[in-house]
Amino acid sequence: MARRPKHPREIFAEITADYRRVFGGGLVSLILYGSAAGPDYVPGRSDLNFLVVLDGAAMDGLEHAFDLVGRWKKRGVATPLFMTKTDIASSLDVYPIEFLTMREHHVLVDGEDVLGGLTFDREHLRLQLERELKGKILLLREHYLGTEGRAKAVRELIRVSVTAMISLFHGLLFLKALPIPAGRREIVRDAAEHFAFPADVFLTALDIHAGTDRLSDRDVQALFRDYLGAIQALCTQIDQWRT
Repeated sequence: MARRPKHPREIFAEITADYRRVFGGGLVSLILYGSAAGPDYVPGRSDLNFLVVLDGAAMDGLEHAFDLVGRWKKRGVATPLFMTKTDIASSLDVYPIEFLTMREHHVLVDGEDVLGGLTFDREHLRLQLERELKGKILLLREHYLGTEGRAKAVRELIRVSVTAMISLFHGLLFLKALPIPAGRREIVRDAAEHFAFPADVFLTALDIHAGTDRLSDRDVQALFRDYLGAIQALCTQIDQWRT
């Protein structure tokens, strides 16, 4: 089995050479983003996510990356996000939260830093926050009913949903023109302070995600109720927010 890197920087030179060999000058940027680009990276558990920015001609030959993507997946690298600069520019009004999160947590591996200078319209961001929060509430209710009350399944529901909430907290901080910390737990604390929701609910959810909690089955059930309630309260705030 191919060895997974202990630190993302171990593979930068090799993965850059591979993508340069396949796309040559058509490779505009190779960027690491997400948890692997910050202090929350856990070797062997965290995904290695890359943004591959190509020019138009190189994107027309995307099939040349089949073998390359397959080989790197064996070493823990997720299928990269392939985009052109035009794709990025035309997506900022639709996906501001995703690109804000990428801007705040990325490492330029090769080429042009296409994320560093991105700017965002706060009303676009507010609208996506409202849409995402309402969508989260509906999905959490649906999947909670699907657990049939089994604590193990409720725990898993919290585990898989909490990381998406961190991205939304990025957006909350941006709405108030506040600095966005590097670590997840610091992001939760800062967002909770300025938007008056209980930080401990989401910090405990992060403990579940990390596998470090010691909650009983009853505690998990109670946490889910508080978790859903906090998201509902946040949704009300954003619905009333005017940038």
